[in-house]
Amino acid sequence: MVTVWRNALRAGVVLAGLTGALLTLAAPAQAAFATEMSGLPARFTAGDQVRTISAVVSQTDRRAGCAKVRWSMVLTVRGIRLDQVKMDRVEENGDFPLEIRTEGDVARLTDRQLDPGTLCPGRTVTARYRVAFDEDVTQGRITLAAEAYDANLRLLARQTATRSVVGVGATATASPKPSATPTSSEPTGEPEEAASTPADEPVADQPVDAAPPAAGRPVSQAGGFGLVHAAFLLGGLLLSLGVGLLLRLRHLTRAAATEAEEPPVDRLWERPAPAGRW
Repeated sequence: MVTVWRNALRAGVVLAGLTGALLTLAAPAQAAFATEMSGLPARFTAGDQVRTISAVVSQTDRRAGCAKVRWSMVLTVRGIRLDQVKMDRVEENGDFPLEIRTEGDVARLTDRQLDPGTLCPGRTVTARYRVAFDEDVTQGRITLAAEAYDANLRLLARQTATRSVVGVGATATASPKPSATPTSSEPTGEPEEAASTPADEPVADQPVDAAPPAAGRPVSQAGGFGLVHAAFLLGGLLLSLGVGLLLRLRHLTRAAATEAEEPPVDRLWERPAPAGRW
């Protein structure tokens, strides 16, 4: 009986160790990549003005190997139409082929082939996009989401930024509206122009498992299922197997103890021999 419980304890320790190791290895895999966007103006101006923005993905885990990258840019517009936005991906040798899918006010531009660069520890991969807006745009907002995938279509990192879009004839400042509430006469120290300029949302990192916009994921339907999810599922399966094994061993141990205490079945109906008269 002691041997059975000792074996069960060893099996539980092994299962717990495997689960912890998988979770430890899975956590750095999701946090080893980061994406940054550069070249974004305070706001876009419609017309012939063309802006070049860049998305850079880096790898922070020095122990990991190199990987190829596929970029996907998601556009979400408000107050303007998608056909009023012009965006293409460029490389040193010219335009980069894209697969474009649209749904409502959302468009996804995905590379048809892997980026020429290679992502390694200490080495980054950059994607450049040119953005312009039609002259008939008066006012609106656009949200850009740069997503980096590996060759197996696993999402590495994602970052979004929102900027306003104004027409060519839009004034840089707006006159303050009269208010019935008296204001303080003390100087604020801030320029009058800052109060009239709408504040844009800053660039902010998003988790590697954040849900994309409603345009769908043309590059991978399973990109959000990362190594962490698989590790948790495997850990739960191992834990269930361990618990089932312990319960089974306990049942067998009780059954063996019960059989040892009771007499054999073939002796239950034996009659004791009558004692001699003498």
